[in-house]
Order: sequence, then structure tokens, then C-alpha cells
Amino acid sequence: MQKSSLLQDVAVGIAVFVLAACHSSKPVGAGSPMMAKAAAKPADVTPANVAMGDSLFNRGNCQRCHGLLGVGGTGAPALDGKKWLQLKTGSYDEIVSIVTTGVPAANIKDPTHKNPMGARGGRAALTDPQIKAVAAYVWTLSHQ
Repeated sequence: MQKSSLLQDVAVGIAVFVLAACHSSKPVGAGSPMMAKAAAKPADVTPANVAMGDSLFNRGNCQRCHGLLGVGGTGAPALDGKKWLQLKTGSYDEIVSIVTTGVPAANIKDPTHKNPMGARGGRAALTDPQIKAVAAYVWTLSHQ
């Protein structure tokens, strides 16, 4: 009987220790860095979408200008999020919008990259799910 009671006390002690370690002194919410990171990841940025977007980007038209893995090229800038030329914040929704509508030559802000970006991937004519996948991939390039 005493052994069982001791095991219960140890189990309760371990549970209290684990719970205490999991909770910080700050309340979990918007001010918590862990929650901010988790909340910032858009719902469409899934492993499946990122994998499909990677394939579409790096085997399709995107890499021709933006370079393999989005490192930048002679036709278009890097997509690492250090400096957005056509976007304000680099949000997932902005990336979806710009892939959908493209960038006409008249709207290009960097004279060293003069190539216009075709709507829906230009000749690729990406579908809405493919655009979301490419946007998910590009979002991960700029949010690592």
C-alpha cells in the first residue's frame, strides 16, 4: 500500500513539474512569441501546398526570372523577404494576389529587373489551387 502511495505521489509531482515547465509567467496570447509565430502561418501554407508550389516554381516559369529557389536572377528579384519591391508586407494574401494578377512592365519598381511578370504564371496559366501552392512556397522562402 505504501509503495502504491509513493508511486502516486511521484506521478503527481512529475505532472506538476511538467505543467509548470509548459506554462510561462506570461499569459499565452498575442504577446507570446510562440503564439505569434503559430498564428502568423496562413492556413494554406501546408506541407502539401509548399511541396506542390516548390515543384511548380522551380520547374516552371517562376525560376526563369526569380532563379532556382527564389534567390533572384537577371529578370526578377530574390523572394527572401528582405526587400519587397512590389508588395507592402509580403503576406500570403499579397503573394496570392501578385501571382494572380502579375506585374506589368509599367509597374516594375526596380529598373535592374525589367521583365514583366505574367498573370497566373504567364504561359503556365496556373489554376487557383496552383497559385495558392506557389504562394505558399514563396511565403516559406520569406518566413524562415
